[in-house]
Amino acid sequence: MAHLSPVLKQATPVVAARGEGVQLFDEDDRRYLDFTAGIGVTSTGHSHPKVVEAAQRQIASLVHGQYTTVKHRPLLDLVERLGPVLPQGLDSLFFANSGSEAAEAAIRLARQATGRPNIVVFHGGFHGRTVAAASMTTSGTKFRAGFSPLMAGVVVSPFPDAPHFGWTQEEATDFALRQLDYTLQTQSAPADTAAFIVEPVLGEGGYVPADETFLNGLRERADKHGILLIIDEVQTGFGRTGEFWGHDHFNVRPDIIMTAKGLASGFPLSAIAAGEGLMSKAWPGSQGGTYGANAVACAAALATLEVIEEEGLVKNAAERGAQLRSSLERVADKHEAITDVRGLGLMLGNEFRTPAGDPDPAVAAAAQQEAARRGLLLLTCGAWSQVVRFIPALVVDSDAVDEAAGIWAESVAAVLT
Repeated sequence: MAHLSPVLKQATPVVAARGEGVQLFDEDDRRYLDFTAGIGVTSTGHSHPKVVEAAQRQIASLVHGQYTTVKHRPLLDLVERLGPVLPQGLDSLFFANSGSEAAEAAIRLARQATGRPNIVVFHGGFHGRTVAAASMTTSGTKFRAGFSPLMAGVVVSPFPDAPHFGWTQEEATDFALRQLDYTLQTQSAPADTAAFIVEPVLGEGGYVPADETFLNGLRERADKHGILLIIDEVQTGFGRTGEFWGHDHFNVRPDIIMTAKGLASGFPLSAIAAGEGLMSKAWPGSQGGTYGANAVACAAALATLEVIEEEGLVKNAAERGAQLRSSLERVADKHEAITDVRGLGLMLGNEFRTPAGDPDPAVAAAAQQEAARRGLLLLTCGAWSQVVRFIPALVVDSDAVDEAAGIWAESVAAVLT
């Protein structure tokens, strides 16, 4: 009898049968609040009627038109529709299926466009599981261990992770920029450096936001040395942080962005965007793929953009995020084990540490599992899995936020008292 790989570990015991908005129902029709959103994927909630209708309509006419063979209308319409929401000047798109593929496409473009071999990444970043993407991932060894050698040409520099260092944000940012200069002086000469790649909020690394000084410091150094700035918006894009793009919080200009996850409300679709002049420097034949820009996924992405605009979901993410953060901070104030509540919009993390100040993955896992037993689905992240994260769909309303916060308060109290 065939079975799933024993290495696959489920974060919850739920066997989902159907979903609606921020709710999942198991095979016994038990209701759960889903504050995982498929790791930030179901941006418009489970089975949003407009997304479902768009996908059903597209399935009836064309499931797949391989887009280096033929073009199709959902692809062409999606390119046009993305224009107004893309960062200024980033008007050329390449589509794939996953965040990992977007990462690989971005670094391939950067290396080909600059003729330089090296990529500087930032400690705690997650960019995917394929070989090149994993080579740039430092959020945890589990993503990159056991299949060396990894891709050469990757250099790691510090991220301004103030909670990790135990410093103020200003101290952490000053350190990170000084160390980046040291990296460029000692490990990757500017003339050998094709790109910086950075998340505006560390995802798997623990939901740690960057800041304006740091990201604009990267921009200044990129401009000075002819280095490209790639911003990984796979988890932070499409309204997740309360702005359309995570980097919008920080007033910084990228040369390339990567997007996936919430782009198509659960259908596999990813993309990179760059200026046409830069994108045209990719070598002929270097961009392609069998399933990229699948017609049904593109139709779902078009519907997703329509729902985000019509229902004001970016604003909702900011408002509901503020509501949720306030509730989480009240819980943290009652428990010394929760040392930090952080994030942006509907991308919030609760960090657990021991009385000695060490990361406490055991208590984080216990709280996450207790919440699941009580009907709230959450995930962990961070280098030690010491952070419990909240990433509900952008359609979440105030009542669901209050309900989730209540279950979280009960769960933490049950574990810590």
